[in-house]
Amino acid sequence: VEKTNVVGTRNVVEACLRLGVRRLVSFSSIHAIADNDDCIDESCTLNDLSCRHPYDRSKAAAERALRDGIERGLDTVIVSPTGVIGPYDWAPSFMGQALLMMVSGKLPARITGGFNWVDVRDVVAGAMAAEQKAVNGAKYILSGHWVSIAGITLAVHQIAGSKVPSFIIPTRFVSFIAPLVELLYKVRKQPVLFTRMAMDSICGYGQISHDRATRELGYKPRRFEQTISDTLAWFGQNGYI
Repeated sequence: VEKTNVVGTRNVVEACLRLGVRRLVSFSSIHAIADNDDCIDESCTLNDLSCRHPYDRSKAAAERALRDGIERGLDTVIVSPTGVIGPYDWAPSFMGQALLMMVSGKLPARITGGFNWVDVRDVVAGAMAAEQKAVNGAKYILSGHWVSIAGITLAVHQIAGSKVPSFIIPTRFVSFIAPLVELLYKVRKQPVLFTRMAMDSICGYGQISHDRATRELGYKPRRFEQTISDTLAWFGQNGYI
């Protein structure tokens, strides 16, 4: 993650400065911002070395590299999405895989906790608006809606008619056994969905504001139910379901 997120960002900044790029729009992440018990907005502190998750530290370090580029004259705008979901999920992503497990009834249990989810199409629209309207150095959180894992499971059930797992596991317990779960999935050569970082994430980041993006960019995330409906429809149209 350091090579990709930190060194990679520095390389992009240097290339933009060298080639005279008019404006850089860089995608950061909500994970670059230190979690707290209050509402998170653009004024909150970035993570530092005290944060135990490498990804979070790397995204914060990448933002600092962008700020260095701004000081050196590179016109830059930063956008920070929350948990991105939605159609066109070709990989599919970890969250896309979780949705497919819910549809097929392969999710063994519901997990407590939740996260702030944002539609990929809204993130793209927000980034394009930032390119056109933002002042140099501006940063925008592109968040959506906080929805529990149980709420996602219920939404999938209502749209696809899938089975809702009756067994509920506390997120803290899953976080505790996550290293063993990760090892099991690696042995099976399957993608690891329930990592310690993922479990820690859905225990925090409760209230996240996109007020600045709404006020200055006209940003307005669509309903979460619409995102789930469109995502499942896209999966069906492209042979994943």
